[in-house]
Parts: sequence; C-alpha cells; structure tokens
Amino acid sequence: MWKSPWARWGAMLGVALGGFFDGILLHQILQWHHLLSLVPGIDDLRLQVLWDGYFHLLMYVIALVGLVGLWRAQRRGAVDWGRPLAGAMLVGFGVWHSVDALLSHWLLGIHRIRIDSPNPLAWDVLWLAVFGIVPLVLGWRWLRRQGGGGGGMQNVTKATAALALLAAGTAGAGAWALMPPPGQDLTTVVFHPGAGPREVFAALDAVDGRLVWSDRAMGVVVMAVPESRRWDLYRHGALLVSGSGAPAGCFNWSRI
Repeated sequence: MWKSPWARWGAMLGVALGGFFDGILLHQILQWHHLLSLVPGIDDLRLQVLWDGYFHLLMYVIALVGLVGLWRAQRRGAVDWGRPLAGAMLVGFGVWHSVDALLSHWLLGIHRIRIDSPNPLAWDVLWLAVFGIVPLVLGWRWLRRQGGGGGGMQNVTKATAALALLAAGTAGAGAWALMPPPGQDLTTVVFHPGAGPREVFAALDAVDGRLVWSDRAMGVVVMAVPESRRWDLYRHGALLVSGSGAPAGCFNWSRI
C-alpha cells in the first residue's frame, strides 16, 4: 500500500496536521510548553515564540509538499479517496506524535507535554497513547482495507472537492493562530534586541499606552493601547505588534 504515491503524500499531510495540532493547542492555547522550553539558555519569551514560529513554518512546508503530491497523483487518477486516504493521514498524524514523544520528550529532552506537572512522564505516555498509537493503528487498519483507485469524472470531482477541503483545513489551522482572541483589549509587543526600559516607556508615551506586564529584559511587553495607535509602535522600536500585522496575531494568546 505504501508503494502508492498518494498514501505517502497523505501521510505527509497527516504529519503536518499533527504538528499544527500540537503547536496551536499546546504552544498557544494551553501553553503547556514551547518547542524549546527545556533547552538551557533559551528562556527569553521572544526566542521561545520565534522557534515556535519556525516550527509552524516547517509544518506549512510539509503540508504544501503533501498537498502538491496529492494534487499530482489526483491528476493521474491514482488517489484512493475516502477512508484509505483518511487512513494515510491518520498514520501520519500518529507518526508525528510518536516521533515527537521519542525524540523531543525523551531522547533530546527539549520539552515535555506538560512541563509544570509533578509527573511529566505520565502526560507524555498519555499523549503518545491517545494521539500517537491510537491514530496510527486505526489509520493502518483503514489503509489495509483500501480498494482500487478510481477514475472517471465522478471520482475526479470528489477528488477535487476533497483536496480543496484538505487545503482549506490545513491553511485554516495556521491562519487561526494568527487571530487575536475575541474581546482582547491588550496587545503584546516584541521590541528589537537591545531595547531597554527607556525606549519601551518612550514608545508607551508616544501611543498613550499603559504597561500591563513585561519580561525581565522588557523585550516582550503587554500593554493597553488604543487599537488605532498600535501601528505607531513600529516607529518606536517594535518588531512585532499583535493585532497589527498577521505574523504577530498569535502573540495575543500568551498568558500574562
């Protein structure tokens, strides 16, 4: 079954969706860990979020490669849409979580599922079982029940619709992370390296803002500032301002 290109591309897309699932849920919403939470010397929130961004960028690349591969296979009428493709994606989803547990949690030790837990190993094992082993086994069983690839206009129409849904879902998973949470009247600002308290307070005065929280180095600052004035912060040393430019939206999900 893995000799079929569509199965490999579907599994690759499943890997990307598994990465998006972890990144959005664990890094941003629950904030149980960041990608490099346990790496010595990387305790600056700016670096943690930056590496989370690199991780999501990698998932976008993997998803794009998988989608392009599926599209090319579909044009040759070689994709077995339906349960077999869903099985391949589940296999990829499970493979991602299995590799992440073995490599990131236990061998490299760059993070754990819940680093603030008194028993992080229990969370690692539970996450591996639920989101790694179960999807892997279920997807493998679905793949083994695959039928022959289909042809004809009906199958092409179904293939195009399914691929469009996959593309929309993959893009939506990342785009959702760029949106600030509803009802959020604060903004998170990342200042350029080397910016000190004097520059931060000068920026606050320039936009009539109020300091709510900052890290020790005042490189990442949460402030209350009128939405119409947020763009002005880019003229006062800001590198990223949540709510003012798509790449910064996810910063507003950070806990204070």
